[in-house]
Amino acid sequence: MREAFLRRRTDTLDYMQSMLGQLRTMAEAERCDMLAYLIEMSYVEVSDIIRGERPLRVGTQKRDTAA
Repeated sequence: MREAFLRRRTDTLDYMQSMLGQLRTMAEAERCDMLAYLIEMSYVEVSDIIRGERPLRVGTQKRDTAA
């Protein structure tokens, strides 16, 4: 069961990466530099998640409330 979940997640992340690559190409073709940059950052992020270099979620740890 866990293997099926991990496979589905990997397939979903691979699909997202593919779509982000296509969107980045479209943004670059339209000379939307900032949009292309932000999409590129998302592409890199999903690549890192796939390789296990980044967690799926960020900011879930409690912060100190003292300023």
